[in-house]
Amino acid sequence: MSTAVTEGGEWIRCFDAESGGATRLICFPHAGGSASFFRPLSMRLAPEVDVLAIQYPGRQDRYREPVITEIGELADRIATELAALPGPPPVYLGHSMGAVLAFEVAQRLEARDRNGPRALLLSGRRAPSKKYVERNVHLKPDDDVIAELKLLSGTSPDLLGDDEMLRLVLPAIRGDFQAVETYLADPESVVGCPITALVGDADPLTTVDEARAWGRHTSAAFEAKVFAGGHFYLAERQPEVIEEIRKQLRHLSAPADASGN
Repeated sequence: MSTAVTEGGEWIRCFDAESGGATRLICFPHAGGSASFFRPLSMRLAPEVDVLAIQYPGRQDRYREPVITEIGELADRIATELAALPGPPPVYLGHSMGAVLAFEVAQRLEARDRNGPRALLLSGRRAPSKKYVERNVHLKPDDDVIAELKLLSGTSPDLLGDDEMLRLVLPAIRGDFQAVETYLADPESVVGCPITALVGDADPLTTVDEARAWGRHTSAAFEAKVFAGGHFYLAERQPEVIEEIRKQLRHLSAPADASGN
């Protein structure tokens, strides 16, 4: 069972009651996703990495709350929560819609000089400078939304086979699609922290070149890592992805370790 780490337990989840690693990783789920998607990552990185995950309204224990259908509003709310979060400077990991949110939250916190991330790991999402091809999934009938979920291969087969449960979660999924499909990014926007773009080589939504274009959106270092797989390569190639994340976090910690700080 996940444990809340903020007052009221609304926005931030951890999966280890004994968490407190020297490195903190804050994870942002994909459209239709929830904090629990990152539980396996937390288990594999513990105890040296303290993994937290954002829980968006409208799902799991927040299912009674209205879904936020605008990326800017969602980023504003998350930034307020993370600005007040105690602990070591974090690294953000965002997948798909979560990559957009991680980037937008980082911009907001850097602008306020408030507890911004040390680095961004942005997965399965084209850069804001790459034009989005309108698909408008959020306006389509339920069956078309379900077909989209099957295409992306990130939804549990058990859920896809349970029509009653699927209809219950569709409002949150549709709301997330609306948020990401109506997202208007500034193509010139940048953050001051390093970015690593992670992408599957067969992702139907993001090409490798579109992922590499994230390099235009940081004034610091950039690199891209390509994995075999589709949009949810990070589940398909979990050991490789976790090892890459571990390597990235160790690299970020190396300067401080070397200086004795």
